[in-house]
Amino acid sequence: MPNPSAMVIPYRHVETPFQFTPEEWADLGEMLAEAKRRLDQFRPDGFTIGWNVGATGGQHIFHAHMHVVCRYEKDPRAGQGIRDFLR
Repeated sequence: MPNPSAMVIPYRHVETPFQFTPEEWADLGEMLAEAKRRLDQFRPDGFTIGWNVGATGGQHIFHAHMHVVCRYEKDPRAGQGIRDFLR
């Protein structure tokens, strides 16, 4: 079973986070805090947070979005970062 996760998707359509305004970055912080608050019910030991930018970077949906994934000490890949987690 996959780890519980969330996606934070800004309302304004842009392909990458490099196109966000400073105000959107501030709002993103609030959205990230809300994602964590909702995922806390799964009692994770940590989180992996990441972006895929561009096809070469692994992006398949070309609307900027951030992945927030619950991580657990007993996961086979515990302690590995997003690059290893997504393989």
